[in-house]
Amino acid sequence: MAAAAALARLEQKQPRARGPTSQDSIRNQVRKELQAEATVSGSPEVPSTNMVTEPKEEGSTHLAVPGVYFTCPLTGATLRKDQRDACIKEAILSHFSTDPVAASIMKIHTFNKDRDRVKLGVDTIAKYLDNIHLHPEEEKYRKIKLQNKVFQERINCLEGTHEFFEAIGFQKMMLPVPDQEGAEEFYVLSEAILAQPQSLERHKEQLLSAEPVRAKLDRQRRVFRPSPLASQFDLPVDFFSLTAEEIKREQRLRSDAVERLSVLRTKAMREKEEQRELRKYTYTLLRVRLPNGCLLQGTFYARERLPALYAFVREALENDWLPFELLASGGQKLSEDENLALNECGLVPSALLTFSWDIAVLEDIKAAGAEPDSSILKPELLSAIEILS
Repeated sequence: MAAAAALARLEQKQPRARGPTSQDSIRNQVRKELQAEATVSGSPEVPSTNMVTEPKEEGSTHLAVPGVYFTCPLTGATLRKDQRDACIKEAILSHFSTDPVAASIMKIHTFNKDRDRVKLGVDTIAKYLDNIHLHPEEEKYRKIKLQNKVFQERINCLEGTHEFFEAIGFQKMMLPVPDQEGAEEFYVLSEAILAQPQSLERHKEQLLSAEPVRAKLDRQRRVFRPSPLASQFDLPVDFFSLTAEEIKREQRLRSDAVERLSVLRTKAMREKEEQRELRKYTYTLLRVRLPNGCLLQGTFYARERLPALYAFVREALENDWLPFELLASGGQKLSEDENLALNECGLVPSALLTFSWDIAVLEDIKAAGAEPDSSILKPELLSAIEILS
């Protein structure tokens, strides 16, 4: 309001000037009025919204969670963020000794990060295999020239493709080329595999339907006794997508607020700024306060959807069939049916939610002469309950 008033007075009192002098005077005037307002309100600094609390260094005491962890889908090992890729690559490579076809498919989809390039290469391989399956009597389809331009541009550039061809029965051979001196290298399908065309079709379907092997986020589910510290979150640096330098820069955003207020912003500028705010956090730590005061805690991706949060809570309930509601701060109801991301609901980088049973269902249970079970969480979770410190 102070900024808007300052801009209005300046526009009325003086003609529109050109050059940096006019902008500087506006900024200075806005700064003075904002600082005056902050002094009246008892705050020595210019107020700012969406402040980023500097994350605590790992190893610091009283962290709400020690870090962000993942589970390898191939080995079940628990991994830190910086261990994910190396562990998954090692697991895939070790799988070659037991199932080379599956391992080569996982390598193609996981080791190559450009998904468009992977799709193009996989579709080209599928075309090769389709030609063999549809025309088993034609010898030309059983041979793939390695120096062929399509092979070089679409397949040779991808990790794992050579292992795949060899795993499904192709062999490298030097063969003569008509109207050309010298031989060239080809992949040639063995006669044994040619006699089993259904195996090629099966491998093709495996290749087309496969997805990259990704480490799964470990929820690090924990249960705490009722605590006055429920709304206090000291997060490690893992939860922030910002570098240390970027975090320091975010601390200087309070002075940048003066700059933004002194310039009229378009709708596009405001939307861009909102998107930048949403991208600040990679993960979020959520606590759900249950009717008995106990706290259920879990780690989520900031862009996960509300149904994932509801599923996490439901998995912990003794009576998981009973409908319930989750409320954010201020009583905002979070609907399980809405496919909103957690960061779109303002639940980043941490939030305390309130759990409540569906009142209508509870009344129906009581009307039927039954009493709802007083136990909310599953016994195995209650046996590991902790004190929040």
